[in-house]
Amino acid sequence: MDVSVDQENLVHSVLNHDRMKELKAFDDMKVGVKGLADAGMLKIPKIFVRPPVELAEELNCRHTHIQVPVIDFTGIQRVDRRKEIVGEVRIASEKWGFFQVVNHGIPLSVLEKMIDGIRLFHEQDVEVKKQFYTRDRTRKAIFNSNFDLYQSRTANWRDTLGMILQASDHLDPNELPATCREAVMDYARDVKKLGDTLFELLSEGLGLKPDHLRTMECVNGCNIYGHYYPACPEPKLTLGLTEHSDPGFLTILLQNQINGLQVLYENQWVDVLPIPGGLVVNIGDLLQMISNSKYTSNVHRVIANSVGPRISVASFFGGPVAAPKLYGPIKELISEENPPLYRDVLYNEYAARLYSRGLDEKPVLEYYKL
Repeated sequence: MDVSVDQENLVHSVLNHDRMKELKAFDDMKVGVKGLADAGMLKIPKIFVRPPVELAEELNCRHTHIQVPVIDFTGIQRVDRRKEIVGEVRIASEKWGFFQVVNHGIPLSVLEKMIDGIRLFHEQDVEVKKQFYTRDRTRKAIFNSNFDLYQSRTANWRDTLGMILQASDHLDPNELPATCREAVMDYARDVKKLGDTLFELLSEGLGLKPDHLRTMECVNGCNIYGHYYPACPEPKLTLGLTEHSDPGFLTILLQNQINGLQVLYENQWVDVLPIPGGLVVNIGDLLQMISNSKYTSNVHRVIANSVGPRISVASFFGGPVAAPKLYGPIKELISEENPPLYRDVLYNEYAARLYSRGLDEKPVLEYYKL
């Protein structure tokens, strides 16, 4: 027997065992990373420290000061201006997979109330907050830290309150925490309307009828996640959210005025700087798939900060979760010159694979390439 290999396997097994014990101990406290920050720790636990190879790569990582496109929805009711906006959305979705929208129709008061609601939830008495701490995805309000805590290589410095809408997009307000119940219901109503508009623009950008993506039920199943990133004592050693592309069809992100979101563009990390009243929109993996890679689901991350909290609210339009619906490249976009790049997949198969892995693993979309 090769003793060195045997010893290496033993060391790996012991390290994995110790890591699982640390992960479970952290999870069982039910206080999230905010609880660690509130305890006044000066060093982050090992489960949050990125591998040495990643930290070394970060030193050589290029950053740039260019900005993602900003699209003004003013005048969208006018035929000429709508045509211009469709073009702007199409180009941004092809080249970046990201853009920001301003004058989008959601009142500033609704946006501010939503940020405040998420802050109030995460900063309330910890014993009240613990009542919502769970990893049971059948619950409608889910508070935890790192949905992939036990699958990822490194935990992220982030807590999340997830609000899971039913297939009918109806949510009983009483299932939500009292601290943000009204804010969530108001915001959910308005962000759903904005989602409808965006899917129309994206449909037109593909040369399809405005309701094409809606009839494919892409706008269904809007789930809202309120992220809370406390100030980190060692921000260079960890991440708020590891680099990844988003699942589903489309994400609309509301963020407070603390920077952190970065998108990978031409091998450089670009800061997506917050715009007062603005919302970040990005293409999801399934929209890249059904558009046959016409639109881009781009890699992005959130860095950890020494100041905080950074608060963001991500609304994911994921499609009809409960239905065994088949998705693949839209037939109208396929030709001899533009053959399909992906195979068809049942949505529930896609979702099962998504939740069985860490966010930092191979992108789910890669499994369905032809």
